[in-house]
Amino acid sequence: MPFYHKLGKIPHKRHTIFKKPDGSLYYEQLFGTIGFDGMSSNLYHEHRPTQVKKIDGSYDVTPKVATKNNMHSLRLKGFQVIPEPDYLESRKVVLTNSDVDITLASPQNLTQDYFYKNADSDELLFVHKGSGVLRTHLGNLDFKYGDYLLIPRGVIYKIDFDDENNRLFIVESRRPIYTPKRYRNWFGQLLEHSPFCERDLRQPQDLETHDEVGDFVIKVKKNNEIFNMVYATHPFDVVGYDGYNYPYAFSIHDFEPITGRIHQPPPVHQTFETDAFVVCSFCPRKYDYHPESIPAPYNHSNIDSDEVLYYVDGDFMSRNDIEPGHISLHPAGIPHGPHPGAVERSIGQTETEELAVMVDTFKPLMVTEEGAKIADKSYHQSWLEH
Repeated sequence: MPFYHKLGKIPHKRHTIFKKPDGSLYYEQLFGTIGFDGMSSNLYHEHRPTQVKKIDGSYDVTPKVATKNNMHSLRLKGFQVIPEPDYLESRKVVLTNSDVDITLASPQNLTQDYFYKNADSDELLFVHKGSGVLRTHLGNLDFKYGDYLLIPRGVIYKIDFDDENNRLFIVESRRPIYTPKRYRNWFGQLLEHSPFCERDLRQPQDLETHDEVGDFVIKVKKNNEIFNMVYATHPFDVVGYDGYNYPYAFSIHDFEPITGRIHQPPPVHQTFETDAFVVCSFCPRKYDYHPESIPAPYNHSNIDSDEVLYYVDGDFMSRNDIEPGHISLHPAGIPHGPHPGAVERSIGQTETEELAVMVDTFKPLMVTEEGAKIADKSYHQSWLEH
């Protein structure tokens, strides 16, 4: 759960007169979610944030489903997604349901000539390759390999990359994304047994304030359609804000794994949650230290959830023939577990260097046409002993 953050200039009280040096008023905006019940921030603008000059057309970005009811375990070879110059055009949804889109992107342009706002979904960007600056109307965040960037719905942003070699794993959620409840006390503070704490969450800094008029294109996503909206003033005109609703960054390298004498279940790796799915981080860690422990995971049945594992780096102990950028999908209803030989190889091992991101969804995922292009359709047979 994000905590209170203040940036720039704000008045002493909310909803009171706040004057510019010339005596005119700054324009206040409540930026919140879930009606007036969710997290919110109070923003103060140079200009009214409501000045739409025109809506210059729209285009549909609904994922095209290739397999609606999937019962195949699949391996998707993520680095086969072809890089594209434009940030939005590079985003390819490979798995989808009514709660979440799981997307791969490899944008090449160092920046884009438009701003972007997702009006439907929180976005969780995991940076597999690349570095740069996430620029938002609520301040900027530097990012690099291994960073999660959590961008709440409604945040206006653009990304400046340092070079053309970028790979992103994106989780686009119709439900708000939070830190796990099990790691927070009833005040919202992260507890002592949490695998990360508030000091690991990086808040926006370097608030950009542009007092400019003109034609500014904001591409706004709503109901799987992107609208080209032209605003009369620069969207980064916030002089200050405070509250709890803002983008933030968290490095997977700052996740402190929970270990035990015997194999720990996947929830110990949980990093984010919604009421529709969870996100976990599998990080380098010491293996189980019972003298007769089997470090490899046991076979288990996902009766209630589809399991997606995005492989980032290191040696993936429980899998054969897995490389960085691969995605495994193990659908609900059928058991899965270590590949042949993995259990035996794991005995006596003391640590792992694996790095991976897992998404467990509570509704079945559909494979899109983009996902089918990079799918290894024989993966479900890889547990057969030859």
